[in-house]
Amino acid sequence: MTQTVKSYAAVDLGASSGRVMVGRVGPDTLELTEAHRFVNRPVRVPEGLRWDVLALYGGVLDGLRAAGQVDSVGIDSWAVDYGLLDADGALLGNPVHYRDARTEGVAEKVWATVPATELYAATGLQYAPFNTLYQLTAARGTRQLAAAQRLLLIPDLLTYWLTGEAGTELTNASTTQLIDPRTRDWAHDIARKLDIDLGLFAPLRRPGDPAGVLRAEVLEETGLSGPVPVTTVGSHDTASAVAAVPAVDERFAYICTGTWSLAGLELEAPVLSEESRAANFTNELGLDGTVRFLRNIMGLWLLQECVRAWGNPDLGVLLREAAEAPGLRSVVDAGDSAFLAPGRMPERIADACRASGQPVPGTPGEITRCILDSLALAHRRAVADAQRLAGHSVDAVHIVGGGTRNALLCQLTADACGLPVVAGPAEAAALGNVLVQARAHGLVGDRRDMRRLLARTQPLTRYEPSGDPAAWRAAQARLADVR
Repeated sequence: MTQTVKSYAAVDLGASSGRVMVGRVGPDTLELTEAHRFVNRPVRVPEGLRWDVLALYGGVLDGLRAAGQVDSVGIDSWAVDYGLLDADGALLGNPVHYRDARTEGVAEKVWATVPATELYAATGLQYAPFNTLYQLTAARGTRQLAAAQRLLLIPDLLTYWLTGEAGTELTNASTTQLIDPRTRDWAHDIARKLDIDLGLFAPLRRPGDPAGVLRAEVLEETGLSGPVPVTTVGSHDTASAVAAVPAVDERFAYICTGTWSLAGLELEAPVLSEESRAANFTNELGLDGTVRFLRNIMGLWLLQECVRAWGNPDLGVLLREAAEAPGLRSVVDAGDSAFLAPGRMPERIADACRASGQPVPGTPGEITRCILDSLALAHRRAVADAQRLAGHSVDAVHIVGGGTRNALLCQLTADACGLPVVAGPAEAAALGNVLVQARAHGLVGDRRDMRRLLARTQPLTRYEPSGDPAAWRAAQARLADVR
């Protein structure tokens, strides 16, 4: 019998690059190829740091042209950022970058009206200075916000340009700090107290919902034959990545690695305790109403910024030098917001080591080892804390995303956590995107079936813990003393 195999275009936008991937899906088929990759380069203008969203949209159109005829399109991206539209649906300026300085000091103003404890109990979101709620508070009184008739999160904005239909995808909306994770609906009371107009947002959509079809102008631009449906996926890239964790049961932790590390558990209900808030854990929504209970860690951003500062040396050489450097000699807090802004990363890491009385790493290899040890230590803390706070123990840690290609980081994470690490797939967000589209069109079953298909078809690498657990405990205690 001939099996039905269909093709889906996954638009997957990261903070430093975008790509259009084509996934071929059938009952025993899951193949992913890259149609087009393009740079996502923010631009600093006099008023601050902005996304070049028109260049991103151009990259999407180029990617769809390169992808060829597909059965559906889905879009995922980073979270929290948005575009504002006027009454005619025209974009009111380039979207503000979440690393822009406009939200500095804004949280304290918000907490004066809604205390942090009340905000967490209502929304379950960890404190991060760039959450959409703080961005909107910072934008209050600006002409742009006053003129806005619609707010669309980044993947919803691109979907609107492709289809002409506006919606707000739920997994990404849950990162705004304006969603109640228990009801899976807007936190109306919080928005009212902070004078945030929820009418700016388009109606909520959920992964699998139809999002329209490609406009005639898009078909002409890309050379595709219509109708081509656009399917709502987990439009927050972490939601798509977690959907692509190839776990065999529910006793797993995940670490979605890339510019950020998102480390945590997949749960059926949020954890809204004060202890969870104090530990800075977030409750974002995932596929099928699940909760992504996780902590944000600075991630490979630390290394990316160092590599940029060093003039882009060969990464393979750098990692070999790091593997030969002494382990756990110096560590920094990889969740520290002091590392959030771009620029001077090697010096800032050295300064942090110096201020804490630790040896200062001097060579690029030593600094790289400091970063990877620090990330592994942050992964250890997040996985342990998540289990304790949720009362949910795990037998393995799944690493997905770009960090799966960093064997040293994967092994250090296994050593630090004292648990087996299963690494892969690297393109988890794109695969999760594709699988949700395929599920919406009847080619795969539930989340368990999706994960079984991933485990059967994707290359995975297993890392067993090794080394002395006491050394990791000592490093964690040393960092706790510094904090």
